[in-house]
Amino acid sequence: MASPGKPAPATDATDPGRVDPAVWRLAFTIIAGALAAMFDTTIVSVAINDLARELHAPLGTIQWVSTGYLLAMFVTIPIVRWAQSAVGGKRLWLGSLGLFLVGSVLCALAWNATSLIVFRIVQGISGGVMMPMMMTLIMQAAKGRNIGKVMATISLPIALGPILGPVLGGLLLATGNWRLLFLVNIPFCAVGLWLAYRNLPDDRPTGDRGRLDVVGLLLLSPGAAAVVYGLSRTATGFGTAAVLVPLLTGLAMVAGFVVWALPRGSRALVNVRLFGHRSVASSSVLYFLSGATLYGAMLLLPLFWQQARGVDALGAGLLLIPQGVGTLLSRFVAGRYTDKVGPRAVALVGFTAVVLTTVPFAFVTAGTSDVLLMVFLLVRGLGMGVATIPLGSSAYIGLDHGEIPNATILVLIVQQIGGSLGIALLAMILQHAASGAKTPDALIHAYGTTFWWSIGFTALAVPLCLFLPGRPKPVPAPDKTEAEVPVEA
Repeated sequence: MASPGKPAPATDATDPGRVDPAVWRLAFTIIAGALAAMFDTTIVSVAINDLARELHAPLGTIQWVSTGYLLAMFVTIPIVRWAQSAVGGKRLWLGSLGLFLVGSVLCALAWNATSLIVFRIVQGISGGVMMPMMMTLIMQAAKGRNIGKVMATISLPIALGPILGPVLGGLLLATGNWRLLFLVNIPFCAVGLWLAYRNLPDDRPTGDRGRLDVVGLLLLSPGAAAVVYGLSRTATGFGTAAVLVPLLTGLAMVAGFVVWALPRGSRALVNVRLFGHRSVASSSVLYFLSGATLYGAMLLLPLFWQQARGVDALGAGLLLIPQGVGTLLSRFVAGRYTDKVGPRAVALVGFTAVVLTTVPFAFVTAGTSDVLLMVFLLVRGLGMGVATIPLGSSAYIGLDHGEIPNATILVLIVQQIGGSLGIALLAMILQHAASGAKTPDALIHAYGTTFWWSIGFTALAVPLCLFLPGRPKPVPAPDKTEAEVPVEA
């Protein structure tokens, strides 16, 4: 941001491919705080067994440490657009990050499983605000220019979480003090709050703040949460009442929201008319499939190492590092080429690479080298980074400033539901395939069968990449009053 009395640097006018330094400053400010939420999710996910033992609670109860966080996040996400218009982006970000800090401290002070679950719900509420706000604030600052590069930066916390989270969680648990899992968030939150107070623009609303769509809120938030909850219960069997009642109820509520929201357009809680944009619709479908395949594989791979290869939780986390490194390394290359050749070609290459590098896991035997599998994971990670960056970029092509929060919420909900569905389906397939496995070789074969299903889900996304926007048109330098948005060729 330019100092008072000094003109802003004309970087965009002289070099259209260069991102404004003010956008980078804002992006790194947001990422500093978002790292807390991203690490927290993956750190806690590897600690469920330890928490059950330390808090003397059954595994079914302690699972709510993760499930409660996820459901609270889903209830909160749909309200973020209205909240931003009501209080402004800076104050909403500071408030959500501050609440996450409070929730982390409370989690560290928890005295039993129930209190920990309640405090994790507090964290989930703040995380449900932070996830869409991270993308919205940075995309609004970018004003439709160099979206690929900017998206690669936004998704950095998401890439770092799976790399460092399990390892950090294992190291913290090795100290014997589970409370450190939550205390580690404090420095991230403190630095993030200080940077946000200094660097985020004061964008408090001055005009009409709009009215909260109460009917839409009562339909969408609990509906999406019920769908995710139903899918999380599939371990009991997909046809049981524990799954079907919340799942069908949630789907009916989400459908009711769509019927309610369509005629109201931007006055609805979330503007579902944005699905009429080819860029938003195609990105959402692929986000759904990527959530189903990528999140599902995140379930399969650690279990594969632990159950089929006999590795402990920390060892599994270390073996998965190459995939995270590949994802991290490919992000900025993917962002640059997305801006040059368009999301269509980049996503096509990425999803194809993910399919091809998952195939070897369907042929694994007891004698397959871990080193060879780690090489495939590295290349798979490269493909994941190349596949996901153009999806986020294309979702914003052609949208104006006010439509960005709606698009962010739509794609997040679609991706998370797709991820929950992928985890549920692959877990059910694995359970069925492994039910009769009496030997290590039979268990490995069961995992191979499940990996074939994961490969099939990912392969569905490959031809759908052709519906993404193509090569972008050159973007003229923005004037002082209006930002131009690239459109597809």
